[in-house]
Amino acid sequence: MEKLLLYSLLFSFAIATCSATTYIVGDNSGWDISTNLDTWVADKKFNIGDVLLFQYSSANSVDEVTKENFDTCNTSNVLRSYGNGNTTVPLTKAGDRYFVCGNRLYCLGGMKLHVHVEGDDKSLAPAQAPKAVAGSDKRTDTLPQSPSSKKNTHFSNGVANFAKDSLQLVYIALMATVYGVMQI
Repeated sequence: MEKLLLYSLLFSFAIATCSATTYIVGDNSGWDISTNLDTWVADKKFNIGDVLLFQYSSANSVDEVTKENFDTCNTSNVLRSYGNGNTTVPLTKAGDRYFVCGNRLYCLGGMKLHVHVEGDDKSLAPAQAPKAVAGSDKRTDTLPQSPSSKKNTHFSNGVANFAKDSLQLVYIALMATVYGVMQI
């Protein structure tokens, strides 16, 4: 019985530590000039293996830039540029990442995001991001675009992972209780 409890605990912890979170940037508002991205990012903790999902209209884009270009909204010298409306960006290493809208005026209006990724570079490899859709810009990592890219995105997947982690804790508590009752 002790082995069963031990294996159950190890299995639960393995699942909890290996789960990555997909964050929908801006939640149901998406990557948009009307979204308060500073408020959105304030309560988030990003780890290696997590994924940012940017959802936006075809009038916008996402550019990854350096800190200096982030501070000045310089969109002429970007590290990566995405433009298909549904862009996934895997967070593959610890450190700071900076994203701005390709429209400099929107960036100056607050459409930019600074993400601090925690962890060390020895962490588990991240989940693979979806491949680009055939016929799309070669520089983009995208999901297939739906007619309404913001439909049915009521909360970030971070909330779903919290619920899953809570269920794992309930499972651990239940197993501990069963083990305690069996010892009597």
